[in-house]
Amino acid sequence: MKFLLPGAPISENPPLNEIVIERDVMIKMSDGTLLATDLYRPALNGKAVPGKFPAIFHRTPYDKSAVERKWGYSEWFARRGYVAVIQDVRGTFASEGKLTFIAGEGPDGVETLQWIDNQEWSDGQVAAWGTSYSSFTQMAMASYGPTNLKAFVPHQSATNSWRSSMRQGGAFELRWLGWAFWHSATNARRDLVEQPGLMEALNFGAPTTREWLTRLPLRKGATQLALIPEYEEWALKISSESDYSEYWKQPGYAPELYFDKFPHSDVLLIGGWYDSYPRSVFEAYEGLRTLGRHRLKLVVGPWVHGTGMPENRLAGNVDYGESAAIADLRLLHQQWFDASLKGKNQEIFSGDPISIFVMGGGEGIRTPDGKILHGGYWKNAKEWPLPQTQFTNLYLHQDGSLTSSLPSEKSSKTEYRFDPGRPVPTIGGSISSLSDLLPMPPGVTDTNAAGGSFRYQDITPAGGFNQVENASVFGCTPPYLPLASRKDVLVFRTSPLDHAVEIIGPIQVHLWVSTSAVDTDFTAKLIDEYPPSQSFPRGYSMNLTDSIVRLRYRESDVEKFVTPGECVPITITLYPTANLFSVGHRIRLDISSSNFPRFDVNTNTGESAGVERSAVVALNSVFHDSTRPSYVALPVTSGTVE
Repeated sequence: MKFLLPGAPISENPPLNEIVIERDVMIKMSDGTLLATDLYRPALNGKAVPGKFPAIFHRTPYDKSAVERKWGYSEWFARRGYVAVIQDVRGTFASEGKLTFIAGEGPDGVETLQWIDNQEWSDGQVAAWGTSYSSFTQMAMASYGPTNLKAFVPHQSATNSWRSSMRQGGAFELRWLGWAFWHSATNARRDLVEQPGLMEALNFGAPTTREWLTRLPLRKGATQLALIPEYEEWALKISSESDYSEYWKQPGYAPELYFDKFPHSDVLLIGGWYDSYPRSVFEAYEGLRTLGRHRLKLVVGPWVHGTGMPENRLAGNVDYGESAAIADLRLLHQQWFDASLKGKNQEIFSGDPISIFVMGGGEGIRTPDGKILHGGYWKNAKEWPLPQTQFTNLYLHQDGSLTSSLPSEKSSKTEYRFDPGRPVPTIGGSISSLSDLLPMPPGVTDTNAAGGSFRYQDITPAGGFNQVENASVFGCTPPYLPLASRKDVLVFRTSPLDHAVEIIGPIQVHLWVSTSAVDTDFTAKLIDEYPPSQSFPRGYSMNLTDSIVRLRYRESDVEKFVTPGECVPITITLYPTANLFSVGHRIRLDISSSNFPRFDVNTNTGESAGVERSAVVALNSVFHDSTRPSYVALPVTSGTVE
C-alpha cells in the first residue's frame, strides 16, 4: 500500500481483533471540574491487553459518542495497537463546567495529557488528531509545551483568529454566530438538559440563525442565546472586540504567538482551498518550519470544511476529479502516527514536505449530477511559495481590463454607491458553520435527539460556484442575475488567455481608494471565468478566493478612521490558492464593499463594532491611474499574463 499523499510506499498495520471500551471516565482538572473521557483499548478475550501503548487523543465539543459513531477513529486506532482517548471538552455533553470557547482549551488538554502519562498502560507517547474546533484544541495545548505530545495532525485550524478566522481584515466572520446558535441548541450538557423548558425553548420554535442575520448586530438579552449566558457573552464579545487586543492573543486564539513553546513534535498539517483556514495552515507550516525542530508535512486539497471532506472530489458546485480525494483519511493518520510513535516506515518523513492540489485543467463540461468538471492535479514542493514563482502585477484599468501594463491616465477612478442595506450576497467561498437547525421532525418531543446531523442546513454553502444569484442562496433576490451586473461590483478581467496560466501561492490586492464616509469596507474576489460552452452557454464564473479590509484597520490592528474623500492605499490579503487558468479562460477580479453573510456589513458610520444602530450610504472609489495604480499580485508558477 502506498502512502496516501504523493510519496513513499508504506504498509498498513494489521488490526487487532478486539477492543474494550471504558466510557465516561471522569478526569478531574485542577479546579475540580470533571471531564468525561472514553478509553478504547486493544483487547484479547474480552480483556484489555496488558503492557504499555502509545495513545491517540481527541478533544471535541460535538459529543464524543456521536463523533465516534460517525467517524470511528477511536475504534480504528485501538484495533491497531493504540489506546484511543476521546474527551468531551469542558462545558459540553457529559463533561462538567462552562464552555471556554477555544480560548481556554489549552490547560484542560495539558492536564489530560498529564493524566494519560500517569496511566499504567501509557508508554509516554501521545498523538492528537481532530478537525476545526478539535484542531484548535491541539494547537492550544501544544502552546503549553507538553513533552509527551509527540505528534499531532491539526486539520483545518487557525494560527491567529483575529487576522484570519474569527475576524479578517477587521471584519467579523458571521459563521461564528451561526456556531453559537446551533451548538447551544444541541449541547446536551446535564445541567442544561435538567433546566425545565430550556432545551425545548432552544429547539422548538426558536428564531433561526437565518432570521437573526436580518437583525444584526445582536443585542444583549434579545436572542435565545440569553438562555445560556456563556454563549451570549462569547458571541457578543467576538463580534464587538474589533481591535487586536490581549483577548485575541490567548494561546487558543493565537497559537502562532507560542510556536516557540511547542514541543518537538511531528506535525502533519491538512487544509482545504475552500476551508475557513487555508491561510492559517500555510502560516503554521512556515512558523513551525522556521523553528527547525519539527518534522513537518503539509497537504492542501480542493476541499471545504469538515472531517471527511478530504475524501471528497467535490467542493460546492465543482468537481475536481477522482485524484482530488484522499482514499482514507483515517489510514493517513495511522501512517503518520505509526511513523512517529512506533518508528515504522520512516520514509514518510522524507521527500518534499508540501503536497498541494492545483485546481483546473478539466474539460469544463456539466457532469451528470450538474457540477462543472474543473479537474486538477497534485504537485509536490520543497518551499512555499514555490521556488519558480513569479509574482506578477495585473493592473486595474478604467475600461475594466486587467493587464500587466501600468495605467497611463493621469487621473482615473471608478465610483460606486455602497448601501449597507443591500449587501452583495455571498455565493460560495471559504466559509463554514454558518448553518441553521431545521425544525425537529413531526412527533419528536425528546430534545435528546436535538443534535442529529439531519437537522443542519447550510445558510451559505462553501466551495466553488458560478457567481450568479439564485433562489437557494441567502440574500439573493429576483431576477437572480450575475453578481457582475450589480452597480456596486467592479469587474476587471484579462483578455481570453492564449495559453494556460498556473498560479500557486499567496495573493494580495493593492488598491488606492477613497470613501465619502469615515469608514467602509473593500472586498476582493479572484475568479476563473470560463468562456461560453455547450454545457454552460453563458459561461461560468468560478470563485477561487476572496477577502476583505475594514478601512479603519488598513494600517494596523488598531482602528484609524479616514478623512472623507481622502485617497489612501490598502492591501487586501486573499487566502492562498492554486489554479490553472486554461486557454480561453479569463482571470477576473471583483471589487466591492460587502460579502454577506460571510462577513458582517459595515454601516459606514464609524460606530463601535457590535453596537451600531444607524447606517449611511457611502460613495466609494477605486483609483486606477499612473500615480495611483491599483493591482493584484498573482503568484504565477507557469505561463505569463500580458
